[in-house]
Amino acid sequence: MATGSRTLVLLALIANALIAVLKFIAAFLSGSSAMLAEAFHSMADSGNQGFLLRGQAVSRYAASARHPFGRGKELYFWAFMVAVVLFVGGAVVAVYEGIDKLSHPADHSEGLAFNLIVLGVAAAFEIFIAFLPAVREFNRQRGGRSVWRMIREGKDPALTVVLFEDSAAVLGLAIAASGLILADATANPAWDGIASITIGVLLAAVAWILALEMKGLLVGEAASRETRSAIRAATLSVRGVEQVDRLLTMQLAPHSILVNMDITFEDGLTQDELEDAVARVEAAVLDQVPEATRLFIEPQSGP
Repeated sequence: MATGSRTLVLLALIANALIAVLKFIAAFLSGSSAMLAEAFHSMADSGNQGFLLRGQAVSRYAASARHPFGRGKELYFWAFMVAVVLFVGGAVVAVYEGIDKLSHPADHSEGLAFNLIVLGVAAAFEIFIAFLPAVREFNRQRGGRSVWRMIREGKDPALTVVLFEDSAAVLGLAIAASGLILADATANPAWDGIASITIGVLLAAVAWILALEMKGLLVGEAASRETRSAIRAATLSVRGVEQVDRLLTMQLAPHSILVNMDITFEDGLTQDELEDAVARVEAAVLDQVPEATRLFIEPQSGP
C-alpha cells in the first residue's frame, strides 16, 4: 500500500472510532433507529480500516517457497472482507433496525437536538478528516481518467475502500438527519425507520460494488490498458525486437505486476546477442513500468 493510502486508512480509522462512540451514545439516549444504524455503520468502518492495515502489513512479506510471488494479493482478500463486514455489520443491521422501528414505532423526538449535534460533529469528522483527503488522493491518482474508469482500473484497494466508505458515510449522515427531522416535523416516527432502511440499502450497494472490484483482483485481473500499452511500446523500442507475440499480465499487488511475454527477435542473432536483447527488454520495461516486478520473457526466433 502506498504511504498516501496508509495515511488515508489511519485518518479514516481515527474518525470512525470517535464517531462510533458518539453515535452509540446518541442512539442510546434517543432510541433512534437511524442513529443506531449509523453507529453500527461507523463501528463496521472502524473494523474495516483494521482489515486494510492488516492486509497492508501482510502484503509486504517477502516471497518464499510457499508464496513465490509474495503475498500482495492478501491485501485484496482483506479488502474483500471489508465488503462482507460492510454488508453484514452495516446493511443488514440497518435494515433490521428500520423494519423493527416501523413495526414498533415510538416517539423519541426529545432527543432530536442532541442527535443533530452528534450528526453535525460526525459530518465534520467524516468530511474534513477522511472524505476530502481521500478525494484529493483519488483525483491525484486518476489524472485525466474518468471517475468510473479510475474505479474500474484502480489497483489500490485501500484508496477505493476508503473513498467508497467515506462517501457512504457522508450520505448516510444526511439520510439519518433527514429521517430525524421528518419524524419530528410530522410527529411520525416511521420516518426514522425509513431512514434506517435507506441507509441499509446504501451500504448494501457500496458493499456489492466493492465485492465485485475486489473479486476481480483476487482471481487475477490484468494490468491496466495503459500499463499494457507501455510494456508493449517499451519492448518494441529495443533494437532486435521484431514483435510481441503474446503479452500476459496479472496484478499481484497495487504496485506489483506479473508480466509474461512471447517476443519474436530478429533472425540470425547469436546466443549472446539474444541474451543481451532480452536483458535490454527487461531494462526498458522496468524503466517505463517499475511495477513490473515479475518479468518473464520467452524469446522466439524470427522466420
